[in-house]
Amino acid sequence: MSELLAPALSGAAAGLGVAMPMGAMSVLLLQEAIRQRRAAVAAAAGVAAVDLGYAALATALGPWVAAHVTPVEAWIRLAAAAILLTIAARGLWTARTTSPTPPTPAVPPTPATPATPANTGPGAGPGPGRVFVRYVGLTAVNPTTALYFAALTTAQGATLRAGPAGAAFVTGVALASLLWQQALVALGALAGSRISPATRTWTFRLGYGLVAAYALKITFPLP
Repeated sequence: MSELLAPALSGAAAGLGVAMPMGAMSVLLLQEAIRQRRAAVAAAAGVAAVDLGYAALATALGPWVAAHVTPVEAWIRLAAAAILLTIAARGLWTARTTSPTPPTPAVPPTPATPATPANTGPGAGPGPGRVFVRYVGLTAVNPTTALYFAALTTAQGATLRAGPAGAAFVTGVALASLLWQQALVALGALAGSRISPATRTWTFRLGYGLVAAYALKITFPLP
């Protein structure tokens, strides 16, 4: 077991390294948690699933991934930026047309009028399954993640090509990424339960503005 501890810790560090920087996905995940925690949990699992998949692919085929993704990285960046700009524009439009409603006093449910869950943000979101698939797609179009894991695994040479070591590395990546994404969900849900509707609307506007800025940044990478 001791020989698997080093690759597992290496994988955990790699998972945190790709998950912790606050980018567009982190902002979207926080906003998802403010709206509805259940959907945000599924979104976090989708992000971590892509990290796991890319780590597994890079562990098995690191040099191949680097050789085939690098030549088309610019086009993938443009596609990712277009998707993020579309999401930002739609989110900003929804936030602009959604006016905060004052809270109404709670009425105890009666047998004739059962209680129904209320929306926790502008617009009712899709179910957890659809949210999971959407976040898998959004995360998968980012070529930086694939190249990041390819560079890490290639640098470690054949060490991770062995089955148990490679599996330990991938497991460390998946667990670290999932824990970090779920921590963001908990933070967003806590914030969503404590801020006013007006503040929540402005939070969404600011968040989608950051997503648009990030989309422009990956289109025109800064030196």
